[in-house]
Amino acid sequence: MTLISKFGNHTDQTVTIKGWAYNVRSSGSIAFLQIRDGSGFTQAVVSKSEVSDSVWQTAVETTIESSIEVTGKVTKHPKKEGVFELQVSELNIVQKADEYPIGKKEHGPDFLLENRHLWLRAPKQWAIQRVRNVIIRAIYDWMHDNDFVKIDSPIFTPSACEGTTDLFEVDYFEEKKAYLTQSGQLYLEAAVPAHGRCFDFGPVFRAEKSKTRRHLTEFWMMDAEAAFVEHEENMKIQEDLLCYIVSRVLKECQEELKIMERDVSLLENIKAPFYRLTHSEAVKKLRELGSKIGDMDDLGAEDETLLTKEFDKPVFIEKYPAAVKAFYMKRDSENPDLALCSDLLAPEGYGEISGGSQREDDYETLLNRIREHRLPEEAFQWYLDLRKYGSVPHSGFGFGLERLVAWICGLHHVRETIPFPRTIHRIEP
Repeated sequence: MTLISKFGNHTDQTVTIKGWAYNVRSSGSIAFLQIRDGSGFTQAVVSKSEVSDSVWQTAVETTIESSIEVTGKVTKHPKKEGVFELQVSELNIVQKADEYPIGKKEHGPDFLLENRHLWLRAPKQWAIQRVRNVIIRAIYDWMHDNDFVKIDSPIFTPSACEGTTDLFEVDYFEEKKAYLTQSGQLYLEAAVPAHGRCFDFGPVFRAEKSKTRRHLTEFWMMDAEAAFVEHEENMKIQEDLLCYIVSRVLKECQEELKIMERDVSLLENIKAPFYRLTHSEAVKKLRELGSKIGDMDDLGAEDETLLTKEFDKPVFIEKYPAAVKAFYMKRDSENPDLALCSDLLAPEGYGEISGGSQREDDYETLLNRIREHRLPEEAFQWYLDLRKYGSVPHSGFGFGLERLVAWICGLHHVRETIPFPRTIHRIEP
């Protein structure tokens, strides 16, 4: 068996492929079967005069999404450079598909999501998941090459990073309560004194009832923590990682980007250094653009969209008011009212794809922050312990995988970026 993606190595050779017919059309003397085998797509040409009657009859009877086995000669497409076809000599149906519910007509998003288990087969959806896979591999490769160790943080947690209001509470054993994690950050910080640089990559959960195009209830995050890294270096690490991810997608996903009709020139422009604005500078610019954002406000989705349409590369928004940020963020020594934190916003209106900060490394200061935020001290005692035994300056960040995929693929909504999206109104199929 030969993969379609390897056709370039088999020009004018007879091969056998196994896959699915995602489109079929025929005339009186020729039939065209559009075939997908997982690795790629090709057109199989069946000429009535060149095959047996049984092969021709099988071609005519093949229905959309039937699984098939095809033998034929690989030839170059007569008009498209770098594209190959299959001149069929043998054709067998493995399973003849029933009438496929996702036909050639237009379907609304609700219908397609209800049939997500089938919609995943569409060329664009195939391309999205392939890009997602390359992004994941790129993250692992960059982390390995830059001395980050993979550490698996728990999904069940007794407390939250930033309060429990937006978390899923679950019944645990002996009448205990637990929460589905919103981040592996705190647990990664515990691994830093052992390994220096750590990252995790897994599903996280948010119970906030958000209906925006950027939010899912279940999504995937890559969190990273590094010892002896302060605010400026933390942003540089994020910058280098993102540039590497985009370069890998451009290198390995040309066909996928073409299927999605993505303007690759916009991705080719993603090179360091990225733009930087302080929160106060971003607020000033947003007001000039018509936003009513306040001095102490976090950037909302509309603000991020408005702001990032002004830039052709990602932009860091740094040094937010500490009062609106998490308890574990270190304050700016030059202005204690500000946190040493940053959000990385993707251009073209896509908004936040990463958030990070330098972590507070002093025991007493962190304890006071926990009290100020009215968090349960007992639940965070183990986290406070980290500041008692060899505490060092350290920083970290988290990349949202689905938001990365949405931006790089040029998608309007994150629900297409994950195989089976979970939102406040959808938990099926």
